[in-house]
Amino acid sequence: MRLHASCAARADQGLLLLGPPGAGKSDLLLRLLDRGYDLVADDQVELREGRASPPAALAGLLEVRGLGIVRRAFRAEVGVRLVVRLERAERLPMPVRYENLDVPMISVDPLAASAPIVIGLALDGLTGKASFVTGAFG
Repeated sequence: MRLHASCAARADQGLLLLGPPGAGKSDLLLRLLDRGYDLVADDQVELREGRASPPAALAGLLEVRGLGIVRRAFRAEVGVRLVVRLERAERLPMPVRYENLDVPMISVDPLAASAPIVIGLALDGLTGKASFVTGAFG
């Protein structure tokens, strides 16, 4: 299945960035790459059996507003561990699963400076490196 989404990876943990066109997927992806995440796919993601990969024609391409499309190193495939919906986030959300993958889904404001940090904390929560009292993982 092909999704209008972007995908990054931290170690073996893939995350899908979902949102409508212009929501900030590529910009947030760029900030995640700056924090050491790997590029998997920008704009379009192939999803098969819980694994994400870039469509062949877009592999390694990243849209950078104000500059254009650049070629970057990329990972050919990663298992999806987290789905990030780009929208204004609730203060204390209830746990939600993404229906197509049965993985946790969180909401993140893509314009917030803290967005990459929130995503990192979510991945830490999934691996037991962070514990949550309440909210999306509590």
